[in-house]
Amino acid sequence: MTVSGPSRIRRILGGWSANLVAMLLALTQQALLIPLFLSYWTSDTLAAWFTIFAAGSLLQAADAGLHVWSLNRFLGFKSRGDCDRRTNRYYGAAIRIFVALSALFAALLLAVFASISPAEQFGFTAEPDFNLAFAAMMSGALLVLPSGLATALYRARGLYGRVVAVQAFGTAIGQLGQIVGVIVTGSLLGVVLPFVAGQLAPALFIVFADLRRQFPFVDGSRHRLSWRWTAAQFAGAFPFAVMNFAEVGLSYLSVLLIGAFVSNRGAITQWTLTRTIAGFLKQLCYQMTLPIAAELGHDHATGARESLRQLYSRGSVLLVLFASAITSALLAFWNDFFVLWTHGSVPYDGVLAIVLLLGGCISAPAILALSYANYSNRGRLLLWTKSLQIVMFLLFGFVLIPRLGPLGAAIALVSSDVLVQLGILHTIIIRETLRHPLRHSLILFATMLVVVAGGVALGRSIASLLPGSGFVHFASECALWLGIVSPVLAPLLSRRLRERLIAFLPR
Repeated sequence: MTVSGPSRIRRILGGWSANLVAMLLALTQQALLIPLFLSYWTSDTLAAWFTIFAAGSLLQAADAGLHVWSLNRFLGFKSRGDCDRRTNRYYGAAIRIFVALSALFAALLLAVFASISPAEQFGFTAEPDFNLAFAAMMSGALLVLPSGLATALYRARGLYGRVVAVQAFGTAIGQLGQIVGVIVTGSLLGVVLPFVAGQLAPALFIVFADLRRQFPFVDGSRHRLSWRWTAAQFAGAFPFAVMNFAEVGLSYLSVLLIGAFVSNRGAITQWTLTRTIAGFLKQLCYQMTLPIAAELGHDHATGARESLRQLYSRGSVLLVLFASAITSALLAFWNDFFVLWTHGSVPYDGVLAIVLLLGGCISAPAILALSYANYSNRGRLLLWTKSLQIVMFLLFGFVLIPRLGPLGAAIALVSSDVLVQLGILHTIIIRETLRHPLRHSLILFATMLVVVAGGVALGRSIASLLPGSGFVHFASECALWLGIVSPVLAPLLSRRLRERLIAFLPR
């Protein structure tokens, strides 16, 4: 994709490379490790792991939106002549807020554990180390929380590739520890502790070692806080807190709601496994937009409107092509993959998979709109749209989950995503950003329809020509599908064709 300036291209490509590694590790965590866990655990123990993982992930939204708010503050400083001095003063003051927030949540966590048993609340009393593993996961998430300020600075200064690479290295080591832990101990705690260590070690390295090497002007000096200044930070961050909860929290909250409303423990496993792949696709798209969004945020801060329009138009088309191709492949071969993935121990629900995967693909254009809104300080817009999304999910969830189980959760998630994030947030962002938003949207959805329908039809044809089962059959299907799709997409490698297509895109 051609953008304005080789340095911008290098930053975006570097960010994509690091994010690709991170997402492959996320796929390993959520998909490839599951068959190994099932070799040593029962489905109930796996459901307990999913519950603990969901609770820890839910704490990612516990920073009260300060990470994204700080990122916008750092971006805003870039247009000032005394950028480094302002950045140092803000970092020195804001880090104290992050630490205090972590301490507050830690105190609340101790109070909760003193009064209730998580194992009893979630129905896992048969798991002997559930409470200890749950506490370790939550504690680790809180200790990582202050590093969000440092990662915001990395992203604002164009070093998002580096910080993601450091985090990915820690995740890889943590996953090796999980493999050793489940084989040697066979316990929940033996898996949770390496997972937490893989998150905590990179955070400590970034904050205490690498930060000052990359940004020497951050001298670590403490800056005095006033109550008014502190309150202003929380007020500015509040819309992003709502956004975080809607994006991170709702997916994992659905796991807890199913656990609370559905007596069948297997439903948690079935939902989480299916949601894992749909969520992975969404996260892959989101990570793909982050380097683009950082450049868009820079253009927004400096008033480079034409550069912004050009990059947004091209980035959204590339995102839709990517999401549509992955969705078509998943829809074509999901059944065979699911059976292999779970060793046939978890029931397959085709309707659940279709709802989640198609819903995620349809809402893909809104992911870039969301990322750009985060990097351009659209707090008010994010506040009311994401609040509406949360209300819609909870309303649909409380009505549908007790009746339909995991399918009800899928309908609630997809409905809130499509109606609010795509229908409202995406529409407002492209109307403010592009000169021809309607033409642009029509091209996006036409592209999506052609790619998804063509990919699924091809996959179904291949499945009818290659009957059978097992890993060799699945691998043969995928190889043949890729062998046919690759020549179709090969012309896009031509620079002349890409330039002609880019010229055709409305801005």
